[in-house]
Amino acid sequence: MKIKILSTALLLITILACEKKADPTLTSDSTDNKATVQLYNAALNTTRNYLYINNSPIIGTTMVTGGLYPASFRYAIAPGTQQMLIKDTLATSTQVPLSFSQMFDAKSDYTIFMYDSVTNVKQKTVKNDIVIPSDTTARLRVANFLYSAVTVPAVDFYSVKRAANIATNVAKTDVTAFIPYASALNDTIIVRSAGTTTALGQLNGINPTAKRSYTVLIRGSVAGSKLVSSFTNHW
Repeated sequence: MKIKILSTALLLITILACEKKADPTLTSDSTDNKATVQLYNAALNTTRNYLYINNSPIIGTTMVTGGLYPASFRYAIAPGTQQMLIKDTLATSTQVPLSFSQMFDAKSDYTIFMYDSVTNVKQKTVKNDIVIPSDTTARLRVANFLYSAVTVPAVDFYSVKRAANIATNVAKTDVTAFIPYASALNDTIIVRSAGTTTALGQLNGINPTAKRSYTVLIRGSVAGSKLVSSFTNHW
């Protein structure tokens, strides 16, 4: 489904943190000729996720729904095809392990989004277009990772400050391109069912830092609780 970006606004919320654990495959010290990656968990009701790359454990603590890893930097990983595994190690868990191969290009940045539900975890890997602004603006993008047993509605992102939509018709699992957004701007973003004024969730106090890049998404169940959250892609 086509996404239309209408202007240059979006939002910022508390960044979720996880403890890092060093691994021979990955390093946060240097990104020369390597790829960088973050994992965001939007899968409903998942509580004990661990990430493995080429059979090596990467996350040293469990990752719940809404978790981001790493939170304060991005991991550097060797380019090429890597075997990824996300699973709950509890023997009685109903969560099916998610195993997939992922190609990473050198000097490129990626976000892996977990989504859907605890019994049907899926993933979408997005190559990020990280560009540091030459002025004092920030860069933001939006995404729709709502869950529903039936069709997930497309959504609009509405800026109270601008009194207008900033992105429209964002379909399930869509992740828009980054757009410029004024830094140090206090705004409220309301996420609505596309083409309506029906609010699904909102964030207050949007105040991005100049030259940084952010992702803003809506997650949760269409029939239940929904949350709009964000995280930093670039520092």
